[in-house]
Amino acid sequence: MTLEAIKAISEAEELARTAKAEAVALSKKLTAEAEESGKLALENAAKKAQEELLDLRHRAEEKAKESAQELSRKTENRKASMLVRAKSRTERAVSLVIERIVNS
Repeated sequence: MTLEAIKAISEAEELARTAKAEAVALSKKLTAEAEESGKLALENAAKKAQEELLDLRHRAEEKAKESAQELSRKTENRKASMLVRAKSRTERAVSLVIERIVNS
């Protein structure tokens, strides 16, 4: 082989080594960037899920509170109604007892 051919082969080998090294470096850089991007995406998804969970929990607590208040109002209304009927029945019972005592 001629000196020029050996020199051209050496230059080509050096260019190939350089290109390979650059490709490896780029590959590592892109892999690191992809991993970081994936990590950030996971963190954002976890943060969003946590926020949604807190919102759902808050809404569920509010709904439970409203349901409890409604149940309490209904119970108080039933209690008042029962007290009115009981008072009315008590007054009638007293009247009947007095009437029987007087009539006997």
